[in-house]
Amino acid sequence: MTDLLVAGEPASQPAGAPNAHLLEVEDLRVEFRTLDGVAKVINGVSLHLDAGETLAVLGESGSGKSVTAQAIMGILDSPPAFITGGAIRFKGNDLLKMSREERRLVRGEGVAMIFQDALSALNPVFTVGFQIAELFRKRRGMSRADGMRRAAELLDRVRIPNAKGRVKAYPHEFSGGMRQRVMIAMALALDPEVLIADEPTTALDVTVQAQIMELLAELRRERNMGLILITHDLGVVADVADRISVMYAGRIVEEAGVYDLYRKPSHPYTLALLNSIPRLDLKGQRLNTIKGLPPNLLRIPPGCPFHPRCSMAQEICQRELPPLRELSGGRTSACHFAEELNRE
Repeated sequence: MTDLLVAGEPASQPAGAPNAHLLEVEDLRVEFRTLDGVAKVINGVSLHLDAGETLAVLGESGSGKSVTAQAIMGILDSPPAFITGGAIRFKGNDLLKMSREERRLVRGEGVAMIFQDALSALNPVFTVGFQIAELFRKRRGMSRADGMRRAAELLDRVRIPNAKGRVKAYPHEFSGGMRQRVMIAMALALDPEVLIADEPTTALDVTVQAQIMELLAELRRERNMGLILITHDLGVVADVADRISVMYAGRIVEEAGVYDLYRKPSHPYTLALLNSIPRLDLKGQRLNTIKGLPPNLLRIPPGCPFHPRCSMAQEICQRELPPLRELSGGRTSACHFAEELNRE
């Protein structure tokens, strides 16, 4: 993949600045330039992550969650993707101002990523052990034998049975849950300080989902990593996240501590997501849904992008884009009526 082209000069923070977050995204903007027009995929996203913390990023498909993660990693294809503004700071250093080689060294060792589809992310013609060991050969200068030994240790750490024997197996010889564990082992190989997990439980059954989430939480505590968990499933993050950022149409529309967000959401979109979760006490009743579809990012409607689907929308919502404002309790919301929701 080619490196991103960056338009403009985003502000930078000096390395080692006091009170700097481990990872900080500030006013990030990404557009896709296509034959049909320019899609504003990320529209001023700001978020931060500290060591040992888990941040969950929630939203429907197309809300910009994965694009934000790929921008942090520097793996968006350009063209069609162009970063047009903002900053991405890791330990105070703006990744967008680094050279290609400097960025490559951060990738894997500073920030690593678990991809959504493990079968597609793994190379089918090489054994899983070879693919993990390659990281040690290229980055640590290890011999093939030492690399394979470290690969087996990592597979054992992520609880793959008979790890020494399975290093010689190919990706298709593993189940979906085991392939996801291989991806976790590969992401952890170079001891990253930030781990991004993009929909790590997609297409897995409920029992395996719980095992994967438990493993990620355990590894995060063990290594004091910062963990960004990208998902559309609110149930998955309830027990593991410290904070939740909710995305819609390429923007953060609400951020709060996990307990506060579940107890009292301050944005109608978050409330609608919570109401759409199946509940045991409503057995036999029709599930609540969010009417309509997410906006076309080539033609985002004026005002609040959620207003065509919002049950609380009023005239102001159709003409004025609500800013992301701070509320009591350290939470934020991009809704004209956030204060009212927060008081209810």
